[in-house]
Amino acid sequence: MTIPEKPCRSALFVPASNARAIEKARGLPCDAVMLDLEDAVAPEAKNGARAAAIAALSAGGFGAPLRVLRVNAIDSDWGRADLEAAAALDIDAVLVPKISDPADIARYHAGLAAARPGVALWAMIETCRAVGMLQAIADTALATRLAGFVIGTNDLALEMRVRPLPGRAALLPILTLAVAAARARGLRVVDGVHNDFGDLPAFAAEAAQGAALGFDGKSLIHPAQVAPCNAAFSPDADDVRRARRIVAAFAGPDAAGKGAVSLDGRMVERLHLVEAERVLAIAARMA
Repeated sequence: MTIPEKPCRSALFVPASNARAIEKARGLPCDAVMLDLEDAVAPEAKNGARAAAIAALSAGGFGAPLRVLRVNAIDSDWGRADLEAAAALDIDAVLVPKISDPADIARYHAGLAAARPGVALWAMIETCRAVGMLQAIADTALATRLAGFVIGTNDLALEMRVRPLPGRAALLPILTLAVAAARARGLRVVDGVHNDFGDLPAFAAEAAQGAALGFDGKSLIHPAQVAPCNAAFSPDADDVRRARRIVAAFAGPDAAGKGAVSLDGRMVERLHLVEAERVLAIAARMA
């Protein structure tokens, strides 16, 4: 059982060029602040945004347990300088864009050679080519810093020419495969953004869908999305209560040496015990 030390229910993108947004993010109850040097920053503001991100992350003061820097593509005019800056920072992860294959992960891993061992590599899964190589990309975690997937649903939908319909039916197979590939290698996996930040009921429904699909959390574009996101990806009282009963059932003398026990008229296997222990561990850390 692999349980991340720090939950990642809510991962808020913050433009590194927006000083006001950075300051507001310091006080938000999100699990991850992702300072963005890529999509949210105009080309002419890239260098200034990098300097602002370095200053903000060096100053600290973020309440979020996870501090992440999203860099520009390694082949862009800014990518190499972004990676050099990221390697010198005391952060939790570097989020890299538009991964297409395992070779991309290897290049970013090499670009972070100077970073301290605890700096993880998170990959944006947002290209059609990556979809067919999800497990191969996840497998690079065995020899690199790769520790997480963040699904770029906007870029995927655009490249696939998918219409933005409620329920995300066209993307569901990809979302499911991404979760399976991530789980096979113990990676975090974070769902994509919901663009209409003014429609919180629709956001809550999509967050609930992401939780049901097995995601650890969801990436966000607005502070108003943080609270409903945390709620969607947190074990509720019923989840915790049942998990405790499963753990207690297997701790009893009648369960010794057994692969399954009876609980409330149903057979519960040891794989359910593993999940129950995970729920309790996450609930404890969130508390």
